[in-house]
Amino acid sequence: MFAFLAVVRAGGFREGARASGMSASRLSESVQRLETRLGVRLLHRTTRSVSPTEAGARLAERLFPALGEVEAALDVVNHDRDRPAGTLKLNVPAVVARLVLPAIVAPFLKTYPDIRLEVVVEDSYVDMLAAGCDAGIRYDERLEKDMIAVPIGPRIQRMATAAAPAYLAAHGRPQHPRDLLAHACLRGQFASGAIPTWEFERDGEIVRVDPDGPLLVRLGAAVDLKVAAAIEGLGIIHLFEAWLQPHLNSGALEPVLEPWWQDFTGPYLYYSGRRHLPAPLRAFVDFVKAAGKSGS
Repeated sequence: MFAFLAVVRAGGFREGARASGMSASRLSESVQRLETRLGVRLLHRTTRSVSPTEAGARLAERLFPALGEVEAALDVVNHDRDRPAGTLKLNVPAVVARLVLPAIVAPFLKTYPDIRLEVVVEDSYVDMLAAGCDAGIRYDERLEKDMIAVPIGPRIQRMATAAAPAYLAAHGRPQHPRDLLAHACLRGQFASGAIPTWEFERDGEIVRVDPDGPLLVRLGAAVDLKVAAAIEGLGIIHLFEAWLQPHLNSGALEPVLEPWWQDFTGPYLYYSGRRHLPAPLRAFVDFVKAAGKSGS
């Protein structure tokens, strides 16, 4: 039954294998045994997709809460241990993996050596529970409904705009955000295909621009390619200030339009308020709250 739910949650055997830690062949065998025992097909299988049949959908709907209670009952054992143990799986965007988690992961795992942390980096919006994750980290405008949110990491962040000295020497320095429309700008794109506009703010005035340029990269792992292109003088970049800070400090990049850089609220750890918290997640939530109170 756990194997069946893993496949339904992930939408396939390979994806379910990655989420559950089991092999795809073992998942397939387990589901086949369940179908044989029940005498009914639970999954539609094609070369491109796996989806529940009508009977499978009804079974999954009943099993999700039931097996959640089983997991909660088994996790009670953790409360009798000296230290919580088990696996904690987080779903986070690339910027959080790069700028927020490094200061948290090492001290957390040193405090709880019996916990194994899995981090899934995904910039697109996901159903955290359906993806088989215990919790996620997102910015406030992307929080899922019916979730508990806990502040994590810096509470105020800022978007920075910068360019290499060689680019500015050759093309001039923009004085207003709208001047960017006449410059080569290095853009990012969400997995959905949407290209976010660049937003600036000064003295209550908000300006949004949609400039063009020689490079467009998928937001996430490819952002470093955009940073490298900016350092090589290919254009102007607009990115999290903390991501660009080392290059601003070294002089490889220079600030552009700094009075217009926009502040925004930092990310949140979020998790379902309708389920029992597994011991590893409870330990992480308490650790993040304590770190927030201490200002670290």
